[in-house]
Parts: sequence; C-alpha cells; structure tokens
Amino acid sequence: MTSALTTAGVTPAPPQPQATRRAATLLTAIVLVLALPVSIVAAVLFGPADLQPSEVMGTIWAHLTGGDPVLSLTRDAIVWESRMPRVLTAAAVGGGLAVAGAVMQSLTRNPLADPYLLGLSSGASTGAVLVLVLGASIALPFAAFAGALLALLLTLALARAAGAFSPTTIILAGLAVSAVLSALTSLVIFWSAGNDTYREMLAWLLGSMAGANWADAALVGLAVAICAVPLLASARSLDALVLGDTAATALGVAVPRLRLTLFVVTALLTGALVSASGSIGFIGLILPHAVRAVVGAAHRIVLPLSFLAGAVFMVWADTVARTMFDPRELPVGIVTALIGGPVFAILMMRMRGQRR
Repeated sequence: MTSALTTAGVTPAPPQPQATRRAATLLTAIVLVLALPVSIVAAVLFGPADLQPSEVMGTIWAHLTGGDPVLSLTRDAIVWESRMPRVLTAAAVGGGLAVAGAVMQSLTRNPLADPYLLGLSSGASTGAVLVLVLGASIALPFAAFAGALLALLLTLALARAAGAFSPTTIILAGLAVSAVLSALTSLVIFWSAGNDTYREMLAWLLGSMAGANWADAALVGLAVAICAVPLLASARSLDALVLGDTAATALGVAVPRLRLTLFVVTALLTGALVSASGSIGFIGLILPHAVRAVVGAAHRIVLPLSFLAGAVFMVWADTVARTMFDPRELPVGIVTALIGGPVFAILMMRMRGQRR
C-alpha cells in the first residue's frame, strides 16, 4: 500500500504501529478542534483597540443570543462588525483551500496539485482585474467567481477535445488555460491601470482579507458547507483512486464520473473562496501533506483534519499580515508564501528520506 501511494504521488506517512497511529490521529484531532475556536477568539484580540478575552467572548455571546451588549457601541462594532467577519472568512478560506488541495492531489495523483490547478486562480484574477479597471469594485466577488468558472469550463472543454479526462490531460489543459488567462490579466493591467487601481489590483492578486465583511463570511461559509458534503462522501472512492484508475475500477468506482464530479465541486469551492479573498497560494499545497504525514492517507480522516489545520493556519497568517507592520497591512499571500515555501522544502526533504 505504501509503495502504491508513493507511486501515485501522495505523501505516505512513515510506518507506525496501529496503536501509535491511532493515538497520533486522536491527539491531532483534539488539538485542532480546540485550536480553532481559541485561535478565532485570540485573533479578534489583536489590533489597535485594547480588548480582553472576556469582552470578546461576551460580545460574541450577546450577539448570538440577543443579550445585552457588554461593550460600548464603538468597541462592539470593532469586535462584531470588523474583526469577527474577517477572522471567520479567513478560517473558512483556509479550511476550504486545504480540503480542495487534498482532493486535487488525489484526483490528479500529483503531489504538487493545489486548488489553483486547472487555471482557476488565473480565471478569477482576470475577472477581478476587469471589474477593477471598469471601476465596478462592488462586482468583484461575482466577477472572480465567474472567471474561475469560465476557466474550469475552458479546461474541461480543452481536455475533452484532446481525448479524455485523464489526470495528465486535465493538468496540461489547465496549464494552457492558466497561461492564456494570466497573459490576459497582465495585458489588462499594463494597458489600463492607473496608480490607485494598480495598487488595488496588486493587493487582490496577492490575497487579502482587508475588506472581508459578514456577506463574505456567509458566502465562503455556505460554499464550504455545500461542497463539503460530496467531498467527504467520496472519501472511500478517493482512497481507491489513489491506487490508480484500474485498481479503482476493479473496486467498483466509476472513475470518469467521480473525477468529473469532484473536479467541478472543487472548482466551484475554489472560485467562491478566491472571490472573497483573492489569490492565496500554498495553503492547499502544504497543509494536506502535513496532515498526511501525521495521520496517514485515509481521506475520511485527512479531509476534516486538513480543513481544521487550514483554518487555524489562515487565521494566524491573516493576523500576522494585519498586525506585523501596523498601521500598514501586508497582503496575506505574502505571509503564506514566506511560511509555505520553507515548510514545503522541509516536507520534500522528508519525503526523500522516507523513500530511501
């Protein structure tokens, strides 16, 4: 099984006794389940306004239950209208990208796959840049989502025209679509952007939660909730697919239908996430590998734990982005790249050591 997973390009966990593996999985799940709400409350504390944990938790409880406010109107708005939707949006985006990355790596049997494969990021960027140039920033989420969806359709159409929905064909089609859309985005920026618009485009292309509000939090939360059902329900089929199309078919998996369905679901999820946060790399690439290294390759465990790990990671990455150089704010994509690049290099060296 381990050699099969290695051949398939999915990171195998090091050999461990079953009891040790179960204990590591249980401990990881407990840590992540506790870390997410603690991280959300702690992240709300960071910022120019001096807040106490009891005030943050009291404000959240009051809004959820309709109770009396515990803070002044201004401080209540800082917690509930400014920081809470931003932190929840970051958690949903991070978790969703991590789950999408885990699914994409299994569908393509490519350890370097992430949610931006298939040209999704480039398509979303093209749509966002076009509405920013036209001065219609209010339509940015819809344009980004439409761009991601268009990129998916172009990729699938090109793959179909090239022969079949095999992993290699789809990846190559995605690279071609991504290259064309990236060039189109660069052309629009080069030709049309002024100073202010250029700065706004750059911030979006590097990823940012700065403008997140309750509408964004609801959008990404709903997208994650809807897409999580088919993805989690396909866990056993994904386990079989990692072994290869022939083995999966022998185990009763309808491979072409499964692959097409999950590609579409993953693309829709990614489009919704990117429309709210901009282009953020490395989350979907690294977190699934890190989780597999601890708990093994079973998708019924990897998918939910990847969501929790991605959510916690993104909450803290966004907190660093908005507080490290206060009052200036870094695009969160810079933070994830600075952390993700070295971590990915370490994972690569660890994978090499395991194969020896």
